[in-house]
Amino acid sequence: MGYTPGIYDGVSNAAYHKDPALGSTSLKTLATKTPAHWLYDSTHPKTSDAFNLGTAAHSLILEDDISAFEVVDAANWMTKDAKAAKAEALTAGRVPLLTKEFAQVKAMRDAVMAHLLAKTALTGHKAEYSAFWQHESGTMLKTRPDAMHDGGPLGNLIVDLKTCASADPNEFGRTAHQFGYHIQQAHYQAGLKAVAGEDYDFLFVLVEKQPPFLVSVVELDAEDVARGAELAERGIRIYNECQSSGKWPGYESTQPISIPQWARYKEEELTA
Repeated sequence: MGYTPGIYDGVSNAAYHKDPALGSTSLKTLATKTPAHWLYDSTHPKTSDAFNLGTAAHSLILEDDISAFEVVDAANWMTKDAKAAKAEALTAGRVPLLTKEFAQVKAMRDAVMAHLLAKTALTGHKAEYSAFWQHESGTMLKTRPDAMHDGGPLGNLIVDLKTCASADPNEFGRTAHQFGYHIQQAHYQAGLKAVAGEDYDFLFVLVEKQPPFLVSVVELDAEDVARGAELAERGIRIYNECQSSGKWPGYESTQPISIPQWARYKEEELTA
């Protein structure tokens, strides 16, 4: 039993992820990988030190909240005491951070707040609201924007915070394709349109995880977002087909595979 359609404040991150409605990550997996990948991921939540760092950065930058952190005074996670402290924090539902990682997260927060446009986009916002809605096929969907503005100086706006290796806007197109950010954006906008009845603009705030913690604010091309919406629909369709059949296939057999054309050119040069 999940949430009924609407937008909710105060839904914990754990409760949101436990709800069976499909979020953008599920749709990205279903649309661009295989149903077998989604089935495995749905019962094997991913976690890592990099993931914990990103979670902590979101909490501090979006909500100025450190209550969910457990800062461990250790140089790394290799010692017995550090491993025990980390395990205890995770068991308690807290985010374990080394002292140096906490300093890193604070430096990222300071960099975002020193960037005029990023600070404007991440000030006076609603953080971590959760929206649930029903697709026309009957499938329940969900989304949890990092930050949103309802009217005001910025109008209706969704802001998504990304911690990354590079905030170079010229590299973001490749990154967006790799991680399906155009699918994510289309899904978020469709969700708020469904529950709020209004259109929302969308910005990505990028902050690097290493000094000098550079920041940029970028938008995706509308054509790419439209294609992201088509891929999201593909994910929903595949999910419904698998639910009906009870089968969650992996890779399908195919016709003979050709090597890339650029590789053919290279080999032709070598054999000429």
